[in-house]
Amino acid sequence: MRVEIWSDIACPWCYVGKARFEKALDAFPHRDQVEVVHRSFELDPHRGKGDIEPVLKMLSQKYGMSEAQALAGEENLRAQAAAEGLAYRTEGRDHGNTFDMHRLLHLAKERGRQDALIQILYRANFADERSLFADADAYLVELAVEAGLDADEAREVLADPQAYADEVRADEREAAQLGANGVPFFVLDRTYGVSGAQPAEVFARALTQAWGERPPLRLVADEDASGEACGPDGCAVPPAG
Repeated sequence: MRVEIWSDIACPWCYVGKARFEKALDAFPHRDQVEVVHRSFELDPHRGKGDIEPVLKMLSQKYGMSEAQALAGEENLRAQAAAEGLAYRTEGRDHGNTFDMHRLLHLAKERGRQDALIQILYRANFADERSLFADADAYLVELAVEAGLDADEAREVLADPQAYADEVRADEREAAQLGANGVPFFVLDRTYGVSGAQPAEVFARALTQAWGERPPLRLVADEDASGEACGPDGCAVPPAG
């Protein structure tokens, strides 16, 4: 079974939702048969790469609230994150463009390090003191290496704005086609969708339901063909002549 997760590094509920989903996945009896793929979704796709501002300022302007109200919301998020064992800084964080991070995540997918990198990026954005945006390229290379990627390869991707850009845009188009207008958005075997950072119990039910309703494999055979194959007892030998 495949689970696809549309998310953005700038999304706090994606950070929390990933932890809740993984709690359900770890307890799922068929865990070793579930493939998890992270898909790209930018919450602020039109923000310029150098357009960086404090999170509290961004929230107050975007939602028409005071910075004190924004901080209260961040404190609530900190409590939600703490309940999942996650660190969360409520003050001093920056907000910026995440496109390059998504491009690196596509490189990491090809190298089998995607889940490791996205978790490291979440930690860097929500828990660490260093800004993920202010010294973007150098810091992203460090984090990519921490996730197991090659430093030179990561630098090459960041230096070429077209590298994996099509893959990011394709993910975002697909999200729109699936009706996802917010993240996190979880899609199980292209049959079930779960929107938002739901409790682990909801993810557990979704996994169980999706697994149980997978259609059985239907074999297609040609009545006139023998379909020779190999098995535990050896290989079928075609008759002579």
